[in-house]
Amino acid sequence: MEPPKPPKGGSGWKILSFLLIGLIVLWCLGRVMIHGVASVASHSRASADLGRNLEEVVLEHTNSDYKIAVVEVTGIISGSEVGESDMDFVTYIKEQFKAAAGDSDVKAVILKVNSPGGEVMASDEVYNIIRKFEDKSGKPVVVSMGSLAASGGYYISAPCRWIVANELTITGSIGVIMHNYNYRLLFDKIGIRPQVIKSGRYKDMLSGEKEPDAEKLTPQEVKDRDEEEKMVQGLIDETFSRFTNIVKSGRDWAAAKNGAEGTTLAADWADYADGRILSGKSALKYGFVDELGNFDTAVQRAQTLTHISSANLVEYRLPFNLGSLLSRVFGKTDSPALKVDLGFDLPQLQAGQLYFLTPTVIPH
Repeated sequence: MEPPKPPKGGSGWKILSFLLIGLIVLWCLGRVMIHGVASVASHSRASADLGRNLEEVVLEHTNSDYKIAVVEVTGIISGSEVGESDMDFVTYIKEQFKAAAGDSDVKAVILKVNSPGGEVMASDEVYNIIRKFEDKSGKPVVVSMGSLAASGGYYISAPCRWIVANELTITGSIGVIMHNYNYRLLFDKIGIRPQVIKSGRYKDMLSGEKEPDAEKLTPQEVKDRDEEEKMVQGLIDETFSRFTNIVKSGRDWAAAKNGAEGTTLAADWADYADGRILSGKSALKYGFVDELGNFDTAVQRAQTLTHISSANLVEYRLPFNLGSLLSRVFGKTDSPALKVDLGFDLPQLQAGQLYFLTPTVIPH
């Protein structure tokens, strides 16, 4: 009797490949089934009439003829892609407001903000989207602030018709920050000396390679560094001025619309626009928000402003995209990196980038 032949090489990889493909197929089917059930249960609208790749999902059905659209802004405000799609965050917000503007049954929008802020450009683009939506559609936007709606999170709230915050909401932090590191001392310790060839004296401004010790600089280098700091500070001040102007114009516009029911900015409001964070209760006192409450309070306020007794709450979502998923699974991946789990996520700040951002509370 011949001994049994050993299994051919590579069979283990084949089994692993089949298992991996099977898991992917099962996962995809699960997503499709969940998506289908959710669509039927929530009376989803087809994405064809919602603009670019969106579908309407009902969050709460009240048998009303009217709708209130809910738009969420969670986390860092940036121009990065959303989930598994190739749509960036700002475009996603724009498409949601476009859908709300184009549906005559939608009477108002609730902007759910739970964000420490983010990039200046992205925050300003979202601000403009909201401002244009209110001006053109005439539909009010009511802000429902979560645990954190500060800096850029407040920037995008300022143009809205009504702002609701919880007493314990962290808001305010009206200001601008530019973050950078100087690593010249580290270079000196390990014996690295940077060599810079530049076209102009200020071309390397904000470089982390510069000598931080003024005593080691020539008089001209000291003068150049002082000028650089003035130029950067001027840029910060210019951006901050836009922030405060947006707060003032937004709150004045809302006060004129809301009359005695809303709040107005306190006479000394600018004294509290120095980067400090405020509780929702303090923000109400100084006129930065209109009312204390939660999401239900925002819903009730939206109904009051639009003179309706009830409304279905709807949300615009990106549909499941198998193509995007597969491209991410089998496409080009980033190089391996060492990551340390600290129990919370730190914002990925880019050197030289302006931010409307407030430091978040680190859990203990």
